[in-house]
Amino acid sequence: MQLRQVRDIEYQLLPGSDRQTTDIVIERDGVITVRPPKRMTPEQVDETVLSKRMWIYRNLAEWRDLNATRVTREWVSGETFLYLGSCYRLQLVGEQDEPLKLKDGRFCLVRDVVARGGQDAAHRAFEDFYKAKGLPRLRKRVAFFASKVGVSAGDIQVKELGYRWASCSKNGDLQFHWKCLMAPLTIIDYIVVHELCHLHHRDHSEAFWNEVDKVLPSYRERKEWLRSRGAELDL
Repeated sequence: MQLRQVRDIEYQLLPGSDRQTTDIVIERDGVITVRPPKRMTPEQVDETVLSKRMWIYRNLAEWRDLNATRVTREWVSGETFLYLGSCYRLQLVGEQDEPLKLKDGRFCLVRDVVARGGQDAAHRAFEDFYKAKGLPRLRKRVAFFASKVGVSAGDIQVKELGYRWASCSKNGDLQFHWKCLMAPLTIIDYIVVHELCHLHHRDHSEAFWNEVDKVLPSYRERKEWLRSRGAELDL
């Protein structure tokens, strides 16, 4: 990965791909990433980025607007937290067999987790919850959709992925961000299908989106939901 700048646009140049066109993406953290065809030189990529600068400006402005409404939650009783698209109020409790449990319609968090470890410890408790609950659920959804997409999935993990919702390797291994488990089930299914279709096409070409459309004809609405409301899926 190489950091480059052309005029006022700073971007990360990713390794070249076998595709024929240049893929420019505004990532979830606002970073611009560019993956060109292998045949292109860095100077040619600069020219391509410059030619797309108006598109980049528009999408950066939209990213800033969307992230201006990012939710900041507090670790106090009564605060709401998301799980599978539903909001649950937090209740700080004295003792229980796990740091965090979802029971009786509430997220129950041991009070000492916050008292002793602060926000970082509380954040880890939620992250661990999403990872533990999310893995078996995602395994089932991957198994369900893999046959429809016509691919075989490899190892599945739920982990911290920074600014990506999910990723897939060429051998079929899939990784999902734990924040996905905050989203509604329809959005989780879209993320799963999106990654599985990358086993047919590594890029976001028309052929790729046609594969997604075959399995999820309503994928556009789900994609738009994630684009416009993804910032809400945070702690």
